[in-house]
Amino acid sequence: MQPRLGKRIRALREARKLSQDDVACIFGFRDRQTVSAIETGVRRMTAEELVVAVEELGAPLDYFTDPFLLVGEGRFSWRQDGVDAERLEAYERKAGQWIGAYRHLAAQVGCPSPLLRRSLALASDASPQDVIRAGERFADEFELGEAPGARLAEAMERELHILVLMVDAEPGISGAACRLPELDAVLIARHELPGRRHFDLAHELFHILTWDTMPPEHSEASRETGGKRVERLANKFAAALLMPADRLEPFGRWAGLAGEPLIARLNSAANELQVSASALRWRLVGLGELDQATAQGIPEAALHKNGGKTAEDVPPVRFSRRFVEVVGQALEQGCLSLQRAVDLLALPVGELEELFAAHGVAFPRSPGGI
Repeated sequence: MQPRLGKRIRALREARKLSQDDVACIFGFRDRQTVSAIETGVRRMTAEELVVAVEELGAPLDYFTDPFLLVGEGRFSWRQDGVDAERLEAYERKAGQWIGAYRHLAAQVGCPSPLLRRSLALASDASPQDVIRAGERFADEFELGEAPGARLAEAMERELHILVLMVDAEPGISGAACRLPELDAVLIARHELPGRRHFDLAHELFHILTWDTMPPEHSEASRETGGKRVERLANKFAAALLMPADRLEPFGRWAGLAGEPLIARLNSAANELQVSASALRWRLVGLGELDQATAQGIPEAALHKNGGKTAEDVPPVRFSRRFVEVVGQALEQGCLSLQRAVDLLALPVGELEELFAAHGVAFPRSPGGI
C-alpha cells in the first residue's frame, strides 16, 4: 500500500496547489525531502501521519487506503465527442475503480499481472506504411480469421493480457485506453454498432502497444478525420488490422465498379468483415483499389454503418469473462464482500448473478469477504 499512498499524497498536494515545503509544514517535517521520500515510496508513512493527512489535507480515509482507486496513477486516453471535462473526469473515476479493483483482486486470488508487456516495434517516426504493415501482421500472427474484429477482444485478453471491458459509457464516449505500470486496459462502449466497436478496439490497441514511443493525448475527438499524427496512425493501424488486403481478395476487383453495384458490394463485404462500409471504402482507397473521386461520390446514407449487426443482435455482455472470473474468485475466497461487489459494479444481487451466468461463470454460493 505504501507506494500507492505516496502517489496519492502527491496527487492531493498537486490538486490543492501545495508545494512540498507546504506539506512539510503541515506534517511538521524539517524539510521537503521527507515529503519527496514519501511521495516516491522511499519512506513509509506512520499511522499518526496518515491521520494528519486526513485531517489537514481534507480527504477521507478511503482516499488514502482504498486499493480500488487509481489516484495519482494510471493514464487514460479517451475517444469521445462533446463530453465536457467534468463528465469525463467523473466517468474516469468510475472506470478507474473497475480497473483498480481488477488489478488488486487478481493479485489477491493468485492471478498476478503479466511479467512482460508486449509492444509494437515501431519508432516514434514510423511511417504510415510501417503502421499499416504492422496492422496486417497483427491479424495474421494472432490468427484472427476472416473477420479479425470479431476475435480481437479475445486475442487481446488471452494473448496480450490486456483487460478489455465492455461498458455502459457516458453518452459521447466510445472508448479508452488505460496504462498502469503493471496492467493495460481498454474500455469500449458496448452499445455502439459492431463496426464502430471493432474500430475503436483496434485503435485503442495501437495506443496500448505504442504508448512508450507515441504516447496519446488524454482525450481525442473520435470522429475527427484529421487530428494529431498519432491518432491518424492509430486509425491506419485499425483499418489494416480489421481489413487486411488478403481478406479483401475474395470480394473481387473493385476497379470499374460504380453506383449501385459498388454500394451493394461495399455493404456486403463490410457486413462480412464486421466493419462499417465507410471504413471499408477508405481502406480500399488506401490500397489503390478505389479512386478517391468515386469514393467521395458515394452518398453516406447509402452505406451500412452496422458492421454486421442485425435486428436480432444485442450488445456484448458488460465487462468481460476474465473480469467476472476474478470477481467471482475474490468473492469465493473472501477477498471481496458481496456488498462491495454490488457497489463496485452498480448492480443489485439478482443482476450480478445474471452477469455471471451471461459470462458462463458460476456465482459463488456463499460469498464472503469484507
